[in-house]
Amino acid sequence: MNRSISLHGRQAPWTRRRWLGGCGVGLLGLSLPSYLALRSQATERAATGTGFGRARACIVLYCWGGVSHLDTWDPKPHAPAEVRGEFQTIATAVPGIRFGEHLPRLARQMKRLAVVRSVHHHCTGHGKAMYWNRTGHAPPQPEVAANLPPSVNDWPTLGAQLARLRQARRGLPGTVQLPYPLVDNGTLQAGDTAGWLGSAYAPLVVRPNRGKPYGGISRDLGSMVFRLADGVDAGRLSARRDLSRRLDHLPADNAGVRDWIRFQEQAANLLTNPHIQRTLDLEREPPSVHDRYGEHLCGQSLLLARRLVEAGVPLVTVVCAAGDLNGSVGDHWDTHGDNFNRLKNALLPPLEQGSSALLDDLADRGLLDTTLVVWLTEFGRTPRIMGTGRDHYPFCYSVAFAGGGIRGGQVYGRSDSQGARPLDFPCGPGDLHATILHALGIPLDSTLIDVQGRPQALCDGKPLPLFS
Repeated sequence: MNRSISLHGRQAPWTRRRWLGGCGVGLLGLSLPSYLALRSQATERAATGTGFGRARACIVLYCWGGVSHLDTWDPKPHAPAEVRGEFQTIATAVPGIRFGEHLPRLARQMKRLAVVRSVHHHCTGHGKAMYWNRTGHAPPQPEVAANLPPSVNDWPTLGAQLARLRQARRGLPGTVQLPYPLVDNGTLQAGDTAGWLGSAYAPLVVRPNRGKPYGGISRDLGSMVFRLADGVDAGRLSARRDLSRRLDHLPADNAGVRDWIRFQEQAANLLTNPHIQRTLDLEREPPSVHDRYGEHLCGQSLLLARRLVEAGVPLVTVVCAAGDLNGSVGDHWDTHGDNFNRLKNALLPPLEQGSSALLDDLADRGLLDTTLVVWLTEFGRTPRIMGTGRDHYPFCYSVAFAGGGIRGGQVYGRSDSQGARPLDFPCGPGDLHATILHALGIPLDSTLIDVQGRPQALCDGKPLPLFS
C-alpha cells in the first residue's frame, strides 16, 4: 500500500517502507506537531529547490491518443468487471505498487519511477488536451472539444520553449521530434509547433532509418521530416539553400522570413554537418543495442533520442504511436474500439521494451541522473468500458517520470476506486510543466518574448515534490 500526506496543498510521497517505519499511524493519526514539522520540511524543500537543475536534457515519450490509465499505471483490480477490464495486475519492484499485467519491464524499473496518478483537466478533445499537456498552458476555449489548428497565437510546445531558453551544442537543433508530427484526421495540431515563438524554434521532425513502422497513417504534412533511409538529394538541398540565401535579402523587419531562413539553415545542417550526421546514424550502434530497444520504430526512435540528448539536444520528443489518429484506426492510444487487443499486441510491447531499454542505457552511460524521462499523454480513458473500448477521459489520468533527480519508487496522488477522479493531491498539466522546468533548472518566473515583443509568463503551475 502506498500513502501520502497532505502538506499545504501538496504531497510528500511515501514508500511503503517509510510508511510502516512509524512516521505516523495513519492520515488522521498524526499529531499536530508532527504534521506541522512535516509541512515545514516540505515547504523548506520546495523553497530550496530540491532537484533544481539536476537534469541537463529531457526525453518525452508522448503517447498520442490518450493512454488508458486503468490498464497500465493505475489498475483497479477490485472494481467491477466493466471497470477493471480484461487485464490482471502485477507486482512491481516496490512492494504495494501494482501495474497492469502488460507492463512487466517497467514494473521491474519501478525503483527508478515516480508515477503520478492524480492528473486531471477538462479538455475532452485530443488536440486541445495535447496542447495543455505539451505547452503547460490551457488552450483557448478548453471546454470545446474541437481540435485546434496551429496559429501564430499558440503557446509554443515545450521543446520550442527549451530551444529558446537553452542552447544546443555543436550546431544541433534545440529540439527534435521523432518520428512524426502529431496529426488528427490529416490536420496538424496546435501545441505541436513553436507558436508565437516563430518557426525558428519549431521542433525538427526526424525519422530513424530503421525499425518496423506503426500500423496506421503517419502523415508528414509538409513538416521538415528527414527520411534518412531514402538518402539525401544533394541537388534539392542545394536549391533550397540558394533560395534561402536569396530570401535573406528581403526586409530585415520581416520576422517570418527570418524565421524561415533560420529553420531552413538548421535543416540543411542536419544533412551536411558531419557531427550531426554521426549522431543521426543508428548504424553506429551494435546489433545488441538495437535488439535491446527493439527493431520497431518506437524502440529505434528512443535509441536515436538517447543519441541526440547525449550529443547535446536539450529536449527530444518521441511520439510512441502512429502519427495520425485517423478516426481511431491504427496503432495509437485512441482505443475506442478493441482496447485490450490493441494495448496488448500493438501498443504496450514496443513502448515497454523501448522505454525500459532507454532507462538501462542511460544508467549504463551515467546519463540517467542528468536526463529527465517523462511518459506523457493528453488524457486517460473512461473507467467504464464502452463496447470493446474506452472513451476520452481527462478527469483523471496518469503520467510517469524517471531520472533527472527524480526519486524513484514512489506514487504521487491517488485516484478513487474506479479511477474516475483524483482522490487526493490533484494536479494538472501546468504542474507537470513546472516539474519538468524545475528539473531542468529553469526558473519558473522566467518569461518568453513572443513575436510581437510581448513578455509571456513561462509557467503557471507548481513543481510536484518528486525529487530526491
